[in-house]
Amino acid sequence: MSKLLDQVRSTMRMRHYSYQTEQTYIKWIRRYIFFHNVRHPGEMGAAEVEAFLSHLAVEGDVSASTQNQALSAVLFLYKEVLKTDLPWLGAFTPAKKSGHIPVVLTKDEVKLIINQLSGTNWIIANLLYGSGLRLNEALRLRVKDLDFGFRQIVVRDGKGAKDRFTVLPTKLIEPLQKQLTAAEKIYRQDLRHGLGKVYMPFALSRKYPNAEIEWAWQYVFPSKSLSADPRSGAKRRHHVSASSLQKVFKDALRKSRIPKTASPHTLRHSFATHLLQDGYDIRTIQDLLGHKELTTTMIYTHVLNQHRLGVKSPADF
Repeated sequence: MSKLLDQVRSTMRMRHYSYQTEQTYIKWIRRYIFFHNVRHPGEMGAAEVEAFLSHLAVEGDVSASTQNQALSAVLFLYKEVLKTDLPWLGAFTPAKKSGHIPVVLTKDEVKLIINQLSGTNWIIANLLYGSGLRLNEALRLRVKDLDFGFRQIVVRDGKGAKDRFTVLPTKLIEPLQKQLTAAEKIYRQDLRHGLGKVYMPFALSRKYPNAEIEWAWQYVFPSKSLSADPRSGAKRRHHVSASSLQKVFKDALRKSRIPKTASPHTLRHSFATHLLQDGYDIRTIQDLLGHKELTTTMIYTHVLNQHRLGVKSPADF
């Protein structure tokens, strides 16, 4: 099985999948194989895949999105790694996702939570709410992605491997400039110790051999400690961990006594909803969020009950 999983890793890296996706696919493929008593996937087919998915849904009680994630991993194994050309591969349709409306905070609730944060966490939380970034998009920002002159942020290689522009809040210009000064101090110190090389996506390290040590490519939010790259083993300074903000956000939510199941991603939902509330065009919001389909952005109209404008509760007469 280890040789097979090595093949999966190699294939995913050749196709430029993210490390996070790689780890997720490996996890599901491993579970699929163990579920069938370590049988080789080449000896199995549609019945075994269906049994695994049914087990996840019925006994595992997983969500539709989790089940679809497992399906994508298994189909990747058969299509891209084993090169299995079987008619049943196209027979599986994704599970229907639930129509849950996202949790959204009011402007006062956002202010109450963010005001309890400080330092780097305060800046990152404001980027999620003020620019509509996903948490990983904020953490992966490079120095060159901040354009103070045009007051915009370039989000590179976002979800779906797409680049996009979004707004840079004026209130964050000075804090971000101070953050860059602190980050550059760490960078110069690393250079003096023969370090300073940063992770370069895909084949850019070969195309631009000196870019990995240039200031423009450094992370805006560098980690306090060095770590080994999980793929190459190279010792580098990565960006700060997502768990650090998630932990302090949860604590701030608790102290705020806001009875909502919010997370840092809720700030992105709030960004979109409040822009819509302020009268901005839905397609503009779609571009800022980087949604491929307008229907994905339309969920925020349901949050505001835009389809029921003008309806007044009989209790208010």
